[in-house]
This record gives sequence, C-alpha cells and structure tokens, in this order.
Amino acid sequence: MTSHHPSPAATASGEPPSAPLASRVLVLNSGSSSLKYQLLDMRDGGRLAVGLVERIGEQTSRLRHTCAATGDTREQNGPIADHHAALKAVAGELSRDGIGLDSPELAAIGHRVVHGGKFFTEPTLVDDSVLTEIERLIPVAPLHNPANLTGIRTARALRPDLPQVAVFDTAFHTTMPEYAARYAIDTKLADRYRVRRYGFHGTSHAYVSRATARLLGRAPEEANVIVLHLGNGASASAVRGGRCVDTSMGLTPLEGLVMGTRSGDLDPAVIFHLRRVGGMSMDEIDTLLNKRSGLFGLCGDNDMREIQRRIDEGDAGARLAFDIYVHRLKKYIGAYYAVLGTVDAVAFTAGVGENAAPVRAAAVEGLAGLGLAVDPGLNAVRGDEARLISPPDARVAVAVVPTDEEWEIAEQTYALVGKGV
Repeated sequence: MTSHHPSPAATASGEPPSAPLASRVLVLNSGSSSLKYQLLDMRDGGRLAVGLVERIGEQTSRLRHTCAATGDTREQNGPIADHHAALKAVAGELSRDGIGLDSPELAAIGHRVVHGGKFFTEPTLVDDSVLTEIERLIPVAPLHNPANLTGIRTARALRPDLPQVAVFDTAFHTTMPEYAARYAIDTKLADRYRVRRYGFHGTSHAYVSRATARLLGRAPEEANVIVLHLGNGASASAVRGGRCVDTSMGLTPLEGLVMGTRSGDLDPAVIFHLRRVGGMSMDEIDTLLNKRSGLFGLCGDNDMREIQRRIDEGDAGARLAFDIYVHRLKKYIGAYYAVLGTVDAVAFTAGVGENAAPVRAAAVEGLAGLGLAVDPGLNAVRGDEARLISPPDARVAVAVVPTDEEWEIAEQTYALVGKGV
C-alpha cells in the first residue's frame, strides 16, 4: 500500500518543511456516524494503515483496518458507542501493528473540517479558540462540523500532548475574488448571516490541480486547470496558477453540479413554490433537495455504474438522468473556460470522474472548438495513476487524476508542524 506521491522535498508546494524528528501523521475524517483514518509516513509518502469505523452508535458497528506492512485486513463487528470508543478501537488496531498512538514517530493528527468560513484560510493548529470558531460555523454546516468537532475533541483527549491540526475543505476556495464569492443580495444582510459562496472539496481540488500541473510538466503557478470532482457529491473549480478563482458549491454543498442525491443549481423560487403551492415544510424541502434529488430523484439510482447498466438495457429514465447530469457538467466546463480565459487542462477525479469513461467522453463531446477531446482508447483504460486521455495533439489536455484528500491533509499538517508552530 505504498504511495506514488512525491516526497515532501519534491512537492509543488515550495520549500520542504523543516521536518520534526517524528515523521508520521494520522489523518482523521470524522462523520456523524463514521470515522475514516489513514496513517502516513511523510518521509517516503507511504501509507502505514488505512481504516474505517462505520455505524458508530449502533449495535451493528464495524471497524475495518488494513495494515500496509502485512497487507492484512482485520474486522471488528459489534457495538461501538461513540467516537471516543471508535478512536480507542482504532488506537488498539494500530498498536497491534506496532504503530500505535503512543509511538514517538507520530508527529501530529490532522483533521478534516468541512467548513472554515472566511476565517480559516490555511491549516490551523487546534486550540480552544479554534474549536469555538468551528462551533460558531455549525449553522452553515450542520451535518458536518459537529462530527468534525467530535473527532478533534476525542483525539485531544487521547493525546493531549500531540499537535492537532484542522485542515478545512473551504480553505482552498478562500482565494476566490469577492465578485465570485458574493451573492447578489443585500450586502449587510449577507455579512450579518455569513451568506456567501465558500465552496467545498477544497483538499481534493488543491491536490488534483497540483497533480495535474505536474502531469503536464509544469509548476502549479504555471497552469490553469478546471477540476471536476465527481463523486456522490460533485463540484467543479477554476484554478488559475494554483489559486482557486471560482467553484460550483456555495454557502452549502447543495449548489452547482447535479449530484448523487442533491439537486445542484436550482431556481430559488422553486422552494417558495413548494412551500406555498405544495404545502411542504422547510424541513421536507431540505430533505428533498439534499437527499431525494440529483440522479436519485431523476431515476431512482445514485450509482453511476447502475445508471450506465440501465442505459445499456435501453432504460429511458436512466438515459435522461445521465443527459441532465452531463448537460450541467458541460455548462460548468464552458463557464470556467470563460472565467480562466486560457485553459491548460481539464482534470476528472473522484469516484465517477476516475472510473466512468462514458461521463468523461460525454462531458467534452462537441467541445472540439475549445480544444477539448478524448481519445477513446486512452479513455477506456482503467488505472490508479494520473494519466492523460486526450489525443497527443490536443490543444487542451484532458486528464484523469485520482484524488487523495488524506495525503493532502497529511502534507498540510506535517508542513505546519514542521514549522515549529
């Protein structure tokens, strides 16, 4: 389970950090009922362990842990009461492999935090004031920030002596100019309630934009890239010279592309219409747009593999859902081409972006005038390495770049700790 990542000295982020003696970073991604984790060694970019605890708080909890050194995967099944118990169970599995939380090689724990607002623009060493600010942002990220906070507090309780670093999904997008970040509503009202476009999936967009530049043989500051992060949640970004200048998600992750269960862009008056004419409550509308819309709302499936299977069998509903999905995607490619002016590459990433060749082909079909095309043979190849799928003479490169948000979090965490902060 070694990684293809460059060593810290070879990364595109600038000078290598003055690394601490310890070289390992534990990355935690705490969801409301889950805990994903990876332990990485920043000296060689290798993964030491990967795991997931799911259904926390239920009788059917499960911990699945893989040790890289042996390749062995172990499972624990049974009730795990809360995140504290989950992290203690993870610590136990790591200890069995000789790489536990008490290891002197552990430099820091890096935490994914979904919403950092305008305040957090870079990875941040956690203290009580940071936790207070993350808590204040709960109203704009009610599904994510509480779980992220739980993970941080649990890790601090287990290792109070160890640096804890928060890495924010929104941070990469804080470079957007005000004219891209603001909605056209009353500015005083917007400021009072923090209503603006924040963007999400930032660690993925940061990682993929830099990896795409490397694939082209350029430094990040020399490349303009449109990144298409297509998973169950989906977002696009326009990255000019390594800095985000626009992104599709907004105040929440609901805006933008058609997603697995989210509607993406919508006339705001639809909400008023459903309330006044349909008699739906605000909670019902919220559930509709976030959990029962997108591909699922259109055809009853949110798995692109199943949708493709149904299309192959002649299912008209699945075909329409696919066409709506691709139409929105193509509109964003064109819009961000206009925003950037010059585009060096379009990069597909995440579950759908990395694996669904028909989506990639359809998204750039008819865009030859913009210099975009895919080679059918290259597009059909599956793999876990970054690769070009455009013809050799294409004016704009089209790439498939596997994302690695955990590596991005670990790298940012290690760089911060290495500065002696």
